[in-house]
Order: sequence, then C-alpha cells, then structure tokens
Amino acid sequence: MNRDVAMGGPAAVRGARGSFGRKLAQGWKTAKKNKVSYLFAAPYMLLFFTFTALPVLMSLVLGFTSFNLLEAPAFVGMDNYIRLFLGDDIFVKAIGNTFLMAVMVGPIGYAMCLVFAWLINELPRAWRTFLTLIFYAPSISGNIYLVWGVLFNKDAYGYANALLLRYNFISTPILWFENPEYMLGLVVLVALWTSVGTSFLSFIAGLQGIDRSLYEAAAMDGIRNRWQELWYVTLPSMKPQLMFGAVMSITGAFSSGAIVTALCGMPSVDYAAHTIVNHLEDYGSVRFEMGYASAIATVLFLIMIGSNKLVQKLLSKVGE
Repeated sequence: MNRDVAMGGPAAVRGARGSFGRKLAQGWKTAKKNKVSYLFAAPYMLLFFTFTALPVLMSLVLGFTSFNLLEAPAFVGMDNYIRLFLGDDIFVKAIGNTFLMAVMVGPIGYAMCLVFAWLINELPRAWRTFLTLIFYAPSISGNIYLVWGVLFNKDAYGYANALLLRYNFISTPILWFENPEYMLGLVVLVALWTSVGTSFLSFIAGLQGIDRSLYEAAAMDGIRNRWQELWYVTLPSMKPQLMFGAVMSITGAFSSGAIVTALCGMPSVDYAAHTIVNHLEDYGSVRFEMGYASAIATVLFLIMIGSNKLVQKLLSKVGE
C-alpha cells in the first residue's frame, strides 16, 4: 500500500477520493449548521456574483475571441495578446504611463494618507473632525478634479497662466493639458490629490481603535520614542486597515483613466498621458472590439492581482 501511495497507484487515488469526500461532507455539515448566516449573505453574494465575478469570468473568456457585439464571438486563441504586446505600440506606451502613475500615486498617496492620519489623530477631537472632513471631501465629491481644469485653463484667464503672466514668468499662456511636457505631471498631481480619501479614513479608524494599554506595555518593554511606537505597536495593530488602504491605493493608481479623459481628452495629445484604462475605453466603448478590450482588461486585472500580492507580502513584515 505504501508503494501504491508513493507511486500514485490505486490506493493513493482511493485515499484522495476519501479525503475529498470527508471534506465535502464536513463542508456540507458546516453549511447546514450556519444556514441562517448563509441565507442572510445570499442576496449580497448573488449580486456580487452577477455583477462582479461573472463579468470578470466572461472577460477572461472573451479575451481569446474576436467579438464586436453584433456577431457571435469567434475563437482566435492568443492572437489578441500577441497583437497587444507585439503589434500595439500605443498599448506599450500606455503600460509605461500606467506604471509611472502607479509608482508615483500609489506609494506616495499611501504614505501621505498614513502620515496625515497619524498626525491628525493626535489633535483634539474638534480639530480632528474638521481636518478629517477636509481631507476626505475630494474623494466623495464626484468629478471634483475638474476644478484643476479651471486652475490650469489654457487661456490667460486660467489661474495658473494669469499668475505667471502677471509676474512675467511667461509671455504667452501655456496649454497645460495639451502640452505633453506638462500633461502627465499634472495628471499625477491631480491623482495624488484625490487619492487622500478612503484610505485616509480607514487609517483614522484604525488609529482610533488601538488599545492604549499597548503603548504602556511597550514602554515597559523598552520602547523609547514615537517612531518605535509607530513601527512596533501602531502599525502592527492596524494591519487590516493598512491592507485595505493598500488595495484602495493600488486600485486607484491603476484606474486613473477618468482623470486623464476629463482633463486631457480622449486620446491625449501624442498619447502622452494615455493609460491602460484609456486604451480599454478606446477599444471597448469607441471601437467596440470587445475581444481585444477583454484582453486589455485581463492584463490590467493580472497586474493589479500581482501588485496586491506583493504589497500583502511587504505588509506582513511590518513590526518585525
């Protein structure tokens, strides 16, 4: 029998089937025991599967087809992905812009949220409430980032151009969101401004929920300054909030296409601020090449999953 198990013989197969059967029976027993909980969760799970999980699965499948919404999908294998990486220069540029924005907006925005939350948490309650509202407001104000289009208007009536003209820094108005030299930098700035929102609020909540006795115990164990408190007590005590903030920061950094479209147009001049999301919108909403758009969405999905796994691994080392 040992030889059968080692060689993957009939005994090993029967053992695997028996183990699977036991796990299935145990799972069914647990489900029956907690059937009321599953019943309450069923409406959400049904909606989640219908409008989130199912579209993702369909996108993965459609990425291997040619589909224009009018005709039935035709299987093309890896052609969409080959075209994407070897024949689409704009997509390659979009990947570069997206990763540049992700590197700038993701870590910097995440650090800003954490630092601001840490500092504001030390203030009196009235000031803390007021500043929390100030920092959180941009993320719940819809298309509030359009105010930057007014600040950096391309004519002499834009605030930035008017100020620079008044003090003779420039002689003609700058086309801020039409000049490739300034376009991507301004988009990164706006994305950073809007990124201090949900993550910041979760960090405030995490800081408020830390047991103060932990700091007293840490002081007795040799913690001598605020930085050591932050690393050995504060951050390990709010790992769930840190993970949630990281996921939100990554998602926001990789999906900044709406800001680019609103401020720079679609497509931006010379594709200077073109991102993967903009490329997806182009092929999905304008050209209706849904198979190709699904391939783009799949690549973006895999990049986000990989980034989340990397961040999760890094956060697991906090406090060590």
